[in-house]
Amino acid sequence: MTPAKALTAPPSPASPSTARAINDRLALQLLQEAGPLTATQLKAMTGLSRPSVADLVERLGEAGLIEVVGESGEQRRGPNARLYGIVASRAYLAALDVRTDSATAVIADLLGRPLARAALPVDAVEEAVDRLEALATEAGADRLHTVVIGAPGLVAPASGELGGTIGLPSWHRDLVAALQRRLPATVVVENETNLAALAEQRVGVARDVDSFVLLWLGTGVGAAVVLDGRLRRGASGGAGEIGFLPVPGTGGLPSATDCAGGYHALVGRDAVAALAAEHGFTGPVEEAVAGAAGEAFLDALAERLSLGAAAVAAILDPGCVVLAGELGRAGGDALAARVALRLTTLTPVTTDVRATALGGPAVLTGARLAARESAQAELFGG
Repeated sequence: MTPAKALTAPPSPASPSTARAINDRLALQLLQEAGPLTATQLKAMTGLSRPSVADLVERLGEAGLIEVVGESGEQRRGPNARLYGIVASRAYLAALDVRTDSATAVIADLLGRPLARAALPVDAVEEAVDRLEALATEAGADRLHTVVIGAPGLVAPASGELGGTIGLPSWHRDLVAALQRRLPATVVVENETNLAALAEQRVGVARDVDSFVLLWLGTGVGAAVVLDGRLRRGASGGAGEIGFLPVPGTGGLPSATDCAGGYHALVGRDAVAALAAEHGFTGPVEEAVAGAAGEAFLDALAERLSLGAAAVAAILDPGCVVLAGELGRAGGDALAARVALRLTTLTPVTTDVRATALGGPAVLTGARLAARESAQAELFGG
């Protein structure tokens, strides 16, 4: 790993307390990204002096943020050096993936490592909160620090409120309200596609790019926009509502309350299943997209997908489009290559098209990562 830079000299001298806080955050970031480290390794990575690192380790230990987790395996004279790591039990997190007809929860520690997972009852809000609390107890969590919920629909950037969306059951909003009322935790709601994009950005196929658009292909279709490393939600949280995009071939136009005449009508799950049936395949739609419905079907599907991808490329020029969700994963590289080839004929903007390796679980992964980052920012003073 390239050594991280220590505190950069500001225009005016920083106070000792400010310098300590900055160096503490740097050390905690390194411990998060690189795993347990010795004091010598922290010294090399931060550029700090040995006494400064010793003070830092003592300070973070007394604060309950780091602890000795083992010894280095280095072959040298004398005792092995202590390995320091973040106290994973300092806070416990919950990640929820709430769909229109299902809900799944994962309990994780402060490092974001999954500890327990279970389905939650739907249409039974109080029972769902009870099950989440029981799951946390089963995982050894005395209390939850942060809960991140991924849900379909518009999430207002300013208030975090889950807005009404056609087809979104009322129990979604009731569940959020119950969690906020009953849990002594920070409860955050985020659009599910945005969380999938976070997962791709952190641990998926978009790790090497600063800008990309994720196309979520599942029961419905959505998009998430990441430009210059930042998720862009739009003024009302509606950035990426690509299902409402007017496109040729739908036989109508979408409205403010119905996306049936928009892009959704071409690439939503039902539309893809109907397209597969036109090509003589009536099995599970994931199997059709994975190639069981034949080359002609994949060509026709790529033609449809490329319409939305071309609109994204023309307006945003993200340089990369990720085909995500259950259908994006099923299509894999074969479908992504077809969409990329068709794009070369529809737009002069060069656009790389990649298939997700995460699939449906990307929402839970993104929620878990978002919870980890939120909790660490609060606890570490970020």
